[in-house]
Amino acid sequence: MKRLWDISPPVSATAPVFPGDTPYAQSWAATLGPGCPVNVSSITLSPHVGAHADAPLHYDSEGAAVGALDLEPYLGPCRVIHAIGVSPLVEWRHIEHASRDLPPRVLVRTYERMPVDRFDTQLTAFAAATIERLAALGVTLVGIDTASIDPADSKDLPSHQAIRRLGLRVLENLVLDDVPEGDYELIALPLKLVTADASPVRAILREP
Repeated sequence: MKRLWDISPPVSATAPVFPGDTPYAQSWAATLGPGCPVNVSSITLSPHVGAHADAPLHYDSEGAAVGALDLEPYLGPCRVIHAIGVSPLVEWRHIEHASRDLPPRVLVRTYERMPVDRFDTQLTAFAAATIERLAALGVTLVGIDTASIDPADSKDLPSHQAIRRLGLRVLENLVLDDVPEGDYELIALPLKLVTADASPVRAILREP
């Protein structure tokens, strides 16, 4: 059986979110007991909690919602590239060593240990020029183990705008702590949320 790597962080009330974003919360609409045969919960959360896929609507008022996106970019050959400890941006020189014969999907690991219990205001993001170089080599999806492909305090979001302009897809908040650099099969399908700006995903990697 092929080995699987679960690259999704846990989602709970303690999952970090961007300051001001909606955290995960859960309540019970029904509970097991006399006259009730099931537990049924309700949840409230930002679609950017945990591992998630941004939709163009997130950074473009005329962009497509996540439920309208083609699933093909989220499923198939990918490469994990280590750029551990680089800051503040993943520049081309940090990943060039693994850039030969790239598959259509590239995930970049920047953390030694991804902080699953706190929001990192000093997160490492992509340089927009790196996004452009990857797109020029045929990459259609980029992912990162931080909360954003742009710096946490960015207002103009140059890497998100590069993604928009070039038609790429993006995954954020991945956990790549235990994943060796190399090639895998990515499976990270967004939900069919027809009006949402993002979707949680259960992201996994499988041996090719």
